[in-house]
Amino acid sequence: MDEEISIPVGNVIKPGDFHEDREIGPDVIDVARIEKVYKKLDRRILPAFWVLYFLCSAIRSNVGLAQTMNLKQHHDLASELHLTSKQVSTGLALFYVCYVIFDLPSNLLMSKLSPHVWMSRIVVGVGIIGTCLTAMKAAWSFYLLRLLLGIVIAGMWPGMSYYLTLFYPPSRTGKRIGRYFTAAQVSAAVVGLVSAGFQEMDGLGGLVGFQWMFLLYGLVGIIVGISLLWWLPDRPLPPGQVPNREGWRKYIPQSKPALTGEDARIHYEDLTRVYHRRAWNLKDLWQVVTDWRLWPLTVMYFGVVGVGIGTQSYGTVIIRGINPDLTGIQLSLLFAPIWIMDLIAILIVTPLSDRFHHHRALFFIIPVCFQIAGLLITTFAGHGSNSWSRYGGLLIVGFGLGPTVPITMTWTNEIFQPRHGEVGVAAASALVSGLGNLGSILTTYALYTGWPADAKGPHKYRKSNLVMIGILCGSILAAATMVFLLRFFGDSNTKKISSTSSTSEGEGVIIDGAARREVQQRGLGRLWFRR
Repeated sequence: MDEEISIPVGNVIKPGDFHEDREIGPDVIDVARIEKVYKKLDRRILPAFWVLYFLCSAIRSNVGLAQTMNLKQHHDLASELHLTSKQVSTGLALFYVCYVIFDLPSNLLMSKLSPHVWMSRIVVGVGIIGTCLTAMKAAWSFYLLRLLLGIVIAGMWPGMSYYLTLFYPPSRTGKRIGRYFTAAQVSAAVVGLVSAGFQEMDGLGGLVGFQWMFLLYGLVGIIVGISLLWWLPDRPLPPGQVPNREGWRKYIPQSKPALTGEDARIHYEDLTRVYHRRAWNLKDLWQVVTDWRLWPLTVMYFGVVGVGIGTQSYGTVIIRGINPDLTGIQLSLLFAPIWIMDLIAILIVTPLSDRFHHHRALFFIIPVCFQIAGLLITTFAGHGSNSWSRYGGLLIVGFGLGPTVPITMTWTNEIFQPRHGEVGVAAASALVSGLGNLGSILTTYALYTGWPADAKGPHKYRKSNLVMIGILCGSILAAATMVFLLRFFGDSNTKKISSTSSTSEGEGVIIDGAARREVQQRGLGRLWFRR
């Protein structure tokens, strides 16, 4: 912790206004107290988000592992359900079709209803569908359950991002999104490792290995989803205000407030400098949809999430293409390190992107370049006995994937919250996530097993990998375009959500208790080579 600095409450200042010998007025809040308040919030919200995201990610993605589990016994997904490679890729893609369609409605409903109840509903629904996946017997049931899973999980990822802005200023959300986003990486690694154990359960109780995996993850998801009704706090209220318990709300368990007493007062006063809830209408929603800033962010997300889901869904398939002699258990064990690399990158890069938050694009573009380099290595490096260098390329892809999605969502919040308020965060995060997941449809339906001819020749899946490189180049171009347009057009027409709103371009800085320290620390201009 840096030295404690007390700052006046309720002022809007510019970075150059700070001086070490500045006199402090009587109405002050010290940085250490503000930091303690947000750490209390972290302990209440982030573990819950981590657990729910871990389970939902596992249930959503374990179909990818099921393709190679107990392969030699012919108890893999395709053999058990009598599916062709094209049917498997179709089922994977159908999930994202519904995800795209229902993402925005889900997030808008969440902004009107109780956020913690809506998050609980999502997790319980995912658990129920995950359990039902155990009973799949044919292509039609596979398609139906993947469609239903896309419907019930829609809004989870943008909903988590929106929920976070109810409790934190946008500039504080990057590393926190990164923290719970690590659950997806740990989930991918753990599910890969644990699937080796599930394969040893093959035949137990009349179920094959992947059915045990679906069943147990689904049941745990249901239990966790119900517990979220007591675990997650609802939106913060003014100190002393009692939650509305009328109508349907009286039948829902009431969760404890995240903060009480003086902590609640300090947090509410700090938060309302950048966040003011107000009723929104269709005109407000239309202004979000027609804001040009939405579309570069969507293209950024399209590329990185497409590559991420493609790697998650077909990682074991790609590794098997490197060495066809690997067993299902070996494939599962080799799949896990990809996501450990992903996790390491998140923990390193997302805190830096918060500290130097005016340079989000830089922290996005560099990891995308890592992904491109990794895909080139995976495609063209080595041959025969030296083909393991291609596996090293997959590890590089994993490292590059880590910070890109959290940074995109954080940048979305940072841009749209001051311009459009609550509906801006809810709608923009849902649209960026939903439309961006069209990239997932591309990589799960059209590439790899959905492109059978691409599995032939010395460089297996060469064309699929090159397509993923192409959409990553589009993401880089979109990020650079966003920086250029923001610099020249900025936020001169920003809606004044409150008298103390700020912009992501740094035109003003909100005093939020830690603002003075943030101004002193943040920005690449503070680095030694820019002084």
